[in-house]
Amino acid sequence: MSETKFDLVVVGSGPGGYVAAIRAAQLGLKTAVVEREHLGGICLNWGCIPTKALLRTADVYTLIKHAETFGIKVEGASVDLKKTVDRSRQVAGQLSGGVKHLLKKHKVTVIDGHGKLKGGGKLEVTKDDKVVITVDAKHIILATGARARTLPGLEPDGKLIWTYKEALVPDVMPKKLLVVGSGAIGIEFASFFNALGSEVTVVEVMDRILPVEDAEISSLAEKAFKKQGMTIHKGTTVSELKKSGGKVTATFKDKKDKSSTDTFDRVILAVGIVGNVENIGLEDSKVKVEKTHVVVDEFSRTGEPGVYAIGDLTGPPWLAHKASHEGVICVEKIAGEKDVHPLNTSNIPGCTYCNPQVASVGMTEAAAKEKGYDVKVGRFPFIGNGKAIALGEPEGLVKTVFDAKTGELLGAHMIGAEVTELIQGFDIAKTLEATELDLMHTVFPHPTISEAMHESVLDAYGKVIHI
Repeated sequence: MSETKFDLVVVGSGPGGYVAAIRAAQLGLKTAVVEREHLGGICLNWGCIPTKALLRTADVYTLIKHAETFGIKVEGASVDLKKTVDRSRQVAGQLSGGVKHLLKKHKVTVIDGHGKLKGGGKLEVTKDDKVVITVDAKHIILATGARARTLPGLEPDGKLIWTYKEALVPDVMPKKLLVVGSGAIGIEFASFFNALGSEVTVVEVMDRILPVEDAEISSLAEKAFKKQGMTIHKGTTVSELKKSGGKVTATFKDKKDKSSTDTFDRVILAVGIVGNVENIGLEDSKVKVEKTHVVVDEFSRTGEPGVYAIGDLTGPPWLAHKASHEGVICVEKIAGEKDVHPLNTSNIPGCTYCNPQVASVGMTEAAAKEKGYDVKVGRFPFIGNGKAIALGEPEGLVKTVFDAKTGELLGAHMIGAEVTELIQGFDIAKTLEATELDLMHTVFPHPTISEAMHESVLDAYGKVIHI
């Protein structure tokens, strides 16, 4: 490669990195991306996209098993694990190829290798332990992402004890599966394997599953998962994993320090993530790292002039859409665009693609009360929604939290069919600072599940119609 000088170089091509690079190119910056593995990063190749492909198989299989409810008889339905995994990998590959096309379309230079800061606006790129090139850049954005956290004594081996990577390409369908951690990643895998026939146990150290969600939603999710056959241990830790004879024996400890054991075919570790801060040259810079994440200001600037960081590398929320927006904001600020505003993290929605789905934005009811708000809370169950009943999906709830004084929407929380598609409605409302009156006066189409959103708002103010 002959080019060695750029206006901007992005290290990492995940949803934060490649989006930042494309936006920079659109703004006229001579841009390059350094990627050591697959274009699209973890999200497209080993995260949000392939897991959704797997979960789609689980949804279809679940629907087939209940087909007779809809007047359809299906006999002999079974799951081909290899084809399921192959489809998931094909989807990931297609989207990774799409990223390659977009970067080429916008004339972004792609450099294959591992990037490392060398100071003074220089970035060294190595491949197979050999220096490929050293480039000069006025601005460098670090978008190196994060990886699965491991705990002492619970280290994955890739065979019996899996991280998300092994769980995405399982060689067998475990008869008994232990999932350690009940955040979005853990619960999505638990939902997938449970739907396809595994006997799933979930262990969570907190006093409820999906602990970042509203407590009421977490409780409904737990009831649904137990009804589906999952075993859930809350307030419990896994103190030891012992491998023997192709199986894993886990030792559990509850809050009273009472121990118990159980044996599983496979274990999935989903206990959080840590930032990829190693071996990228931070130790010789003014970049500050706290708890494995790079410290940045509201425009993603680090303590090192000309160096920025975005996405999972900078800490929670660890979400692809957050990384993409950070990348755009960072680049637009660099390019001198007008009216560039910092990202408001309270307006970032979160989605968990289990069955039933969970989605939320803003404050939970408890968080709003802790902050001193006098709140009005609305609830509307899916059982009161015509479309949900027609779909055979009557289990669900939409919950809204308002500031009683101003009518500001503080938070919205949902569980049920397709709520991951519905949450953007409340996200738009929060972004536009809509009040309860704005939402009440909005006409929702009938029959749709979205009507439950409207009714939840009405319920908060004593005007609900259908319950």
